[in-house]
Amino acid sequence: MIGIKAIASYVPGESIDNLQQGARFDESAEFMRDKIGALRLPRKGEHEDTSDLAVAAVNALILKQPNFNLASVDALVVVTQNGDGAGLPHTSAIVQHKLGLPTTIAAFDISLGCSGYVYGLYVLKGFMQATGLSSGVLVTADPYSKILDPEDRVTSLLFGDAATATWLGTDPYWALDHVSFGTDGAGAEHLRVVDGTLQMNGRQVFNFAALQIAPHLKKLLESAELPLDQVDAFCVHQGSAAIVEAIARRFPEVSSRFVLDIEQTGNTVSSSIPLLLEKRAFEGNWNNLAISGFGVGLSWASALLIRQELC
Repeated sequence: MIGIKAIASYVPGESIDNLQQGARFDESAEFMRDKIGALRLPRKGEHEDTSDLAVAAVNALILKQPNFNLASVDALVVVTQNGDGAGLPHTSAIVQHKLGLPTTIAAFDISLGCSGYVYGLYVLKGFMQATGLSSGVLVTADPYSKILDPEDRVTSLLFGDAATATWLGTDPYWALDHVSFGTDGAGAEHLRVVDGTLQMNGRQVFNFAALQIAPHLKKLLESAELPLDQVDAFCVHQGSAAIVEAIARRFPEVSSRFVLDIEQTGNTVSSSIPLLLEKRAFEGNWNNLAISGFGVGLSWASALLIRQELC
């Protein structure tokens, strides 16, 4: 069985004081804390590119997991929509070279945003199972600072840069269980890049997340025949404090189980869910997790993770 064995991350040391940035847009500290949720936004260095963030995350995985061996990696998948340069060649090829990974590995990118981690888990799992591979790495690295307009209040207060590396293999800590997907390209105009700059209709994106994700999660639990009270935690995409809380309100019995941890990172796109899992999902207190990513596309995906007894 292929599942999640370990997760590591890289958060750049440079950052923006988001309270000061909010004040520049005449936003109160209360609004920044309660609605945005991010007090600091990490930023990649001037000479760092997407592949550098990815490499740093994989190197963090090496330090964290003595049993993880680069030489044994069979597949590398990078989730990004803001790769190195103009996006050609694919960022995963650049990461393969920088890490010195075997030239026999499969390496490819997935062009998805905030839903990308959930999609990526199941793409890599299915690819490995279909081809008999035993060790894969899923990297998320999507530095939106490359496409942000610092004068745009809607986007500049939200996004932080980070990267994560998830080791997938046999004898996992977390099994990948039921999953459900969704796509609605009719909403593509609400979150897109125009002339190299990110543009977002904040109200439409918020409404999409607030109205779509709760029923999607509930339907997933029904299909898995897993009672709501048996889900130990809900790790949904950290779009903003307001979005997470809007979804949680639709689960009044377990709203306290929705994890909110955005103060020091902001919205890190496809990295937000694995950042939560790295911090909290390997402490032995949770057995059943629900994860859900949603955003640009419009695209969404929700899944259940089941902790394995052997771990």
